[in-house]
Amino acid sequence: MCGIVGAVAERNITPILLEGLKRLEYRGYDSAGVALLTDAGSLERRRRVGKVSELDKALTEQPLAGRLGIAHTRWATHGAPTEVNAHPHFSGTELAVVHNGIIENHEELRGELKALGYVFSSATDTEVIVHLLHHQLKTTADLTEALKAVVKQLHGAYGLAVISAKQPDRLLAARSGSPLVIGLGLGENFLASDQLALRQVTDRFMYLEEGDIAEIRRDQVQIWAKDGQAVVRETVQYHDSAEAAEKGEYRHYMLKEIHEQPSVVQRTLEGRLSSDQVLVQAFGPQAAELFARVRNVQIVACGTSYHAGMVARYWLEELAGIPCQVEVASEFRYRKVVVQADTLFVTISQSGETADTLAALRNAKELGYLATLAICNVGISSLVRESDLTLLTQAGREIGVASTKAFTTQLVGLLLLTLSLGQVRGSLSKQVEAELVDELRRLPIRLGEALAMDAVVEKISELFSDKNHSLFLGRGAQYPVAMEGALKLKEISYIHAEAYPAGELKHGPLALVDNDMPVVTVAPNNDLLEKLKSNLQEVRARGGQLIVFADEQAAMSNGEGTHVVNMPHIHDVLAPILYTIPLQLLSYYVAVLKGTDVDQPRNLAKSVTVE
Repeated sequence: MCGIVGAVAERNITPILLEGLKRLEYRGYDSAGVALLTDAGSLERRRRVGKVSELDKALTEQPLAGRLGIAHTRWATHGAPTEVNAHPHFSGTELAVVHNGIIENHEELRGELKALGYVFSSATDTEVIVHLLHHQLKTTADLTEALKAVVKQLHGAYGLAVISAKQPDRLLAARSGSPLVIGLGLGENFLASDQLALRQVTDRFMYLEEGDIAEIRRDQVQIWAKDGQAVVRETVQYHDSAEAAEKGEYRHYMLKEIHEQPSVVQRTLEGRLSSDQVLVQAFGPQAAELFARVRNVQIVACGTSYHAGMVARYWLEELAGIPCQVEVASEFRYRKVVVQADTLFVTISQSGETADTLAALRNAKELGYLATLAICNVGISSLVRESDLTLLTQAGREIGVASTKAFTTQLVGLLLLTLSLGQVRGSLSKQVEAELVDELRRLPIRLGEALAMDAVVEKISELFSDKNHSLFLGRGAQYPVAMEGALKLKEISYIHAEAYPAGELKHGPLALVDNDMPVVTVAPNNDLLEKLKSNLQEVRARGGQLIVFADEQAAMSNGEGTHVVNMPHIHDVLAPILYTIPLQLLSYYVAVLKGTDVDQPRNLAKSVTVE
């Protein structure tokens, strides 16, 4: 969601800004723009609705060059996706601002600024920032000091980049609830909302913390913390392979990331298993001591990560014997919560910057939870830095907006957590833990076997070519998997999809079933299989088309209106991870068939950093 790139250098930075925006396209956006201070000393900009390629064309037709500049990809919140609402926003000919986040008191500020004579050209909340800064500069000559004064008037979330034609030696940044990173070069420095945007120019980064304000010049960087004191943030050298941002032989990032799952699951397990146990210290040096005191678990997450948490609830209660509650972060943060004694507060996020999940974590710290634990894919994220304990998944960069490998590695991390809690508390037998550790070691092979059914699933996807609705069913821990399957289908193919526990069919969803409503079911060979088969008969009796992903030992076969895909046999506990694979492939191939934008579905963003 929304991307920022900025630079101050001795060379023309237009190609750097444009390449940075291209590298941020995975985040989701609907317009793009750039502002540069030209060698003639004037601020100029180009803005376009649509893809970065449209901005690229504009810059080819009307070139801009400069050594100080900012650029942005916008995901519309306040105001439609139009050129006039696209960033950067100007105040007069002196100031330019780009902004990620939402300014909650923008209407009040807009009224005050209009009374001062400011004319607004957009419907955005961002424009109030640049006009506030312009007004502040009338009494505060220094741009940095003016920005420090302005941010005190802003309520909400923001990542800001600011440049001024009158103070051409600096690029300013401010962070509150929206991530920003400074890229360090030789005689040049950079700013972005994600280090990926700057990998073409540097591998050294400095991450701004909550409340930081930064003044970035060619030869130095100064940072002030929330309390106004000058601080030095740690410099981190980034070693991740740049190949992670390339599609390689795959048509889409999503397909590439689906096929990476055996290897990333393997990496997530590495160093965390002994011959017959999970290594509890993988969660941190204090983990064993804290886990021994845990009597309850509260999981908070959003979207796909929420579904991972729902699966974990089954594991935690069945294997570790610990009561578990799972809640959507956007709901949790706005209700009064009764905290059970000795509760471990667990957050799950791919990016570690999800606004609602971060806010829930910060709220939890005031409520008296035993400890906080983050399961996350980004080691330098806010969520990780602000949690007591951490388990980093090793999914690598995920570019496709619809999460795939991040989800399966989250499930692996949550199973490691379950086994660790059961081990420390003595509620899980050593024999069962050893059996599951052995199954985890074989999991990457099983995932590879599931991926080998790629062509079979592609053929099944043809059943959806003329469909607008679908139903997903699962029982037990497979119900959240069905929810995830429905989410994937609606995200990238735009087919309306719902998920239900299969036993709930008679309580309403059965009314929707007919020949135009494909019903997708996951059917591992477990204690609920026979009940599930009965539920499926109810679907067939109403003419519903069944697509069943079934355990090869489940004795299910094709028939009229029933299409069975045999899955490799796997231990029931690990089945949710395996059965996620064909549902991901199904959603992918249906989307390709429908001709939608698989990697960047409409109206969605990769990292949701605003409410």
